[in-house]
Amino acid sequence: MAKGDPAGTARGRRATPRSARSGGTSPGTGDLVQLLTPEGDRIDKVTWSDGTEYRVDFTDEEYRGLYRDLVLVRRLDTEATALQRQGELGIWASLLGQEAAQVGSGRALRPQDMAFPTYREHGVLYCRGIDPIMPLGLFRGVDLGGWDPNEFKFNMYTIVIGAQTLHATGYAMGVNMDGKTGTDDGEAVIAYFGDGASAQGDVNEAFIWSAVFNSPIVFFCQNNQYAISEPLERQTRIPLYQRAAGFGFPGVRVDGNDVLATYAVTRAALDNARHGQGPTLIEAYTYRMGAHTTTDDPTRYRIASEVEAWQAKDPIARVRAFLGKQGIADDTFFAEVEEQARQEALRLRERVLEMPDPEPLTLFDNVFPNGSPEVDAQREFMARYLDSFEGSVH
Repeated sequence: MAKGDPAGTARGRRATPRSARSGGTSPGTGDLVQLLTPEGDRIDKVTWSDGTEYRVDFTDEEYRGLYRDLVLVRRLDTEATALQRQGELGIWASLLGQEAAQVGSGRALRPQDMAFPTYREHGVLYCRGIDPIMPLGLFRGVDLGGWDPNEFKFNMYTIVIGAQTLHATGYAMGVNMDGKTGTDDGEAVIAYFGDGASAQGDVNEAFIWSAVFNSPIVFFCQNNQYAISEPLERQTRIPLYQRAAGFGFPGVRVDGNDVLATYAVTRAALDNARHGQGPTLIEAYTYRMGAHTTTDDPTRYRIASEVEAWQAKDPIARVRAFLGKQGIADDTFFAEVEEQARQEALRLRERVLEMPDPEPLTLFDNVFPNGSPEVDAQREFMARYLDSFEGSVH
């Protein structure tokens, strides 16, 4: 998508953020950038408190494309969860409920931009053109990820909480040193993390370094309200986006269930970064509809009424309502998208089941590019250990 840059229109509203609590409740209409209401009504533009104006200008086909992305990403994610429950994956971190935050920000990236994900950015991965089978090989334990970060401008998944923000900061500092900022074709970096990671030292150190060195980076926090089982109020006493001011760069809160607003805010922040205006913190205010991972039981720490309240803000339902109200799509289109999603999920399942188990000794193949005597000795030890089972009934 090439559109959606901030521009003026005749009608809009102003978003003036409060400096009070964040907590686990939904912010009011003046607290965040929203271009599409939960009922599917469009808002032409929103002006943030610093004067930045956000809007999008998509064609009908682009609106339909966003809906297709959201549905496909959710369906593939649902299939991965089912595969884990059936013993075909070791674990899975679902993005259910966060599709708009990921698709909106993922589509806002330009081809030259680099993304640094956590372990949940399956929607961004999809938007970067990576085969959806790739993360499933990682979670099945048959490979280490498989995609080329330089080819797709999407780094490998990071399990260590918050570590990727430092990796992204170093990469962004390198972009500056290479002189690749200051123009429309400049490069920008985006680092994804969650509300729980915002309390990690790595994240705050990344904020400091990026601010001091004016790095071309966007910190994209998906505030899904829970750091595993800990609610947001255990992480912060102010809204997360307001933390940016203490480090010397702007912060903005966007409705993370609104794919249009997420696109507009992310595109603007990335363009500011590529033009040499330094970092921005985006807090995508959203909700994790499912478990933290498939090892988690969210019913132990949250109540059903809270989940139901957020279901009314479903990111896919609001786009579908908008498309219907505007006459941009009809039942035939929606049925076609559902069938495409079903077919792609079926193919994904078949490919997962066909994945061969790697030979155990391949574990040592790519530790060092030119080998290592220590690794060679470990490989020989493991080979002898495996050979010891020859003829055994175990």
